[in-house]
Amino acid sequence: MAEVATVEINDAVFCTHLKEVCTECDYDGREENDAFYGFDPIDRSPIEAPPTTTNKDGVYQCKKHGSAECTQCFGWKKQITRARTAAKKAGRK
Repeated sequence: MAEVATVEINDAVFCTHLKEVCTECDYDGREENDAFYGFDPIDRSPIEAPPTTTNKDGVYQCKKHGSAECTQCFGWKKQITRARTAAKKAGRK
């Protein structure tokens, strides 16, 4: 399998299409993002990057607030925690 180009947005990794799981480039960054935040990898729904732009330095920032460190839009740990909880609940059924 070929190496997929990735981008980092406030400590989370996505493919160049800004998806954590992308069928277009056969990329799955859930394990890497889970590990970064101290979680063991599980089969969970992918987190989604909000609409973004790049600043003059090429750093991704949210369109809504214009911040590269926006905790409201880039609250990855909170999003991952919610996705993990939903996955665990779905697995119990």
